[in-house]
Amino acid sequence: MSTESLTALTPAPGQSRALRSITVAHGGLDPRSGLLDYLVRNDAHTWIRHNGGMVGYGETKRFTVTGPDRFTRGQDWWRRELAGAHVVDELGVPGSGLIAFGSFAFSKTSAHESRLIVPEVVVGCTDGRGWLTYITDDPEAELTAEAAETALAAYLLEPDEQYPPSPGDRLAPGVLSEDEYQAVVAEGVRHVHDGELSKLVLARDVVAELERPVSTARVLRELAVRYEDCWTYAVDGLIGSTPEMLIKVENNTAQARVLAGTLDRAGAPAADPGYAERVLAGSEKQLHEHQIAIDSLTGTLEPFTSSMTSHSEPFVLQLPNVWHLASDVTANLTPDGDGHVPTSLALVQALHPTAAVCGTPTTVAGALIRELEHLQRGPYAGPVGWIDAAGNGEWGIALRGAVVETPTRVRLYAGCGIVEGSRPEAELAETWSKFRPMMEALGISR
Repeated sequence: MSTESLTALTPAPGQSRALRSITVAHGGLDPRSGLLDYLVRNDAHTWIRHNGGMVGYGETKRFTVTGPDRFTRGQDWWRRELAGAHVVDELGVPGSGLIAFGSFAFSKTSAHESRLIVPEVVVGCTDGRGWLTYITDDPEAELTAEAAETALAAYLLEPDEQYPPSPGDRLAPGVLSEDEYQAVVAEGVRHVHDGELSKLVLARDVVAELERPVSTARVLRELAVRYEDCWTYAVDGLIGSTPEMLIKVENNTAQARVLAGTLDRAGAPAADPGYAERVLAGSEKQLHEHQIAIDSLTGTLEPFTSSMTSHSEPFVLQLPNVWHLASDVTANLTPDGDGHVPTSLALVQALHPTAAVCGTPTTVAGALIRELEHLQRGPYAGPVGWIDAAGNGEWGIALRGAVVETPTRVRLYAGCGIVEGSRPEAELAETWSKFRPMMEALGISR
């Protein structure tokens, strides 16, 4: 049975043309490869984990914003667009119907434009069920299953050429050299030791310079296959595969995955199955860093919830490049006076930036990041994900990723949590372990 939300199609004064959409079941997904078969265009908007998620094509509407109120203004724009929308949705699952993909700048002072993008076509998969959404602002366009399939076919008709890595591809230094980054880490440790803050996250960048245009679709397929426990994302040239879920909202329930504490798998003893558990869970420094991140998230989330649960002890998350100390948090959301639970974007506004990507206290850490890092994070370590018309959404932290600056230039980012006891040489090595997913997907080495 289809569900419809019908309002006037005439836009209010100053408002753009109303959005119209239809979502229908879609049986074109191969159960073995799922959405990977749809990663054939370099400009696709992507959110994939375990072959589920969404791939979007085209652009029906876009909103961009900068400044400290970027989340509020983004949510206000989305509400205005929904107020005039006409939606036909056969499935009614989170992510179906009207949707916007989004990427937000890490810093409230950043000149980088945060953005929400409403695609024209979305192929989705939830619990093995495939679906297709067609979105338009053309008041004359047909909202039928045939129109949706035709729109999808047009995007798939001419897939982008996918170039393999070239022998001439190389990795160049970023804003800071390795020695300069170690000096910055040492300065950060001094601030922690002096009691100004308990944790500070410091990042650095490197640049991949390619002989041929980057094949983003190929890179995303590589990431999605190698890092299936992560969320592989792409929004407007921001690409990566993050292991950290900032917030997921689905039917009045919020979930988050917090990571803090890292151990490189390169060089780990193969004959010691308890190595990661012993080194991570047995490290006072790693446990301290993790607890700071957990306390930061749960303390901020608590006012929005009626109950909250998390692991009493962190677990070791095994990824192909590193091990992490991880904790999953689940919370039941509390309705406001009008009976509405907070949207995923409202929770993003409350939670970002977390101690996992900034530090604590946040204000002190943010100021030190701007003083010490010398680079512009842009969307790195900012929220990336999607929101639907019901307020459901998934927002990861844009980690283990890169920004495609030009067709042949890709900037990679990685950061480390600095606490008392951090050693500059160890933190530098950790950044290389975090660069590894993107380097391997690009087919480039040090």
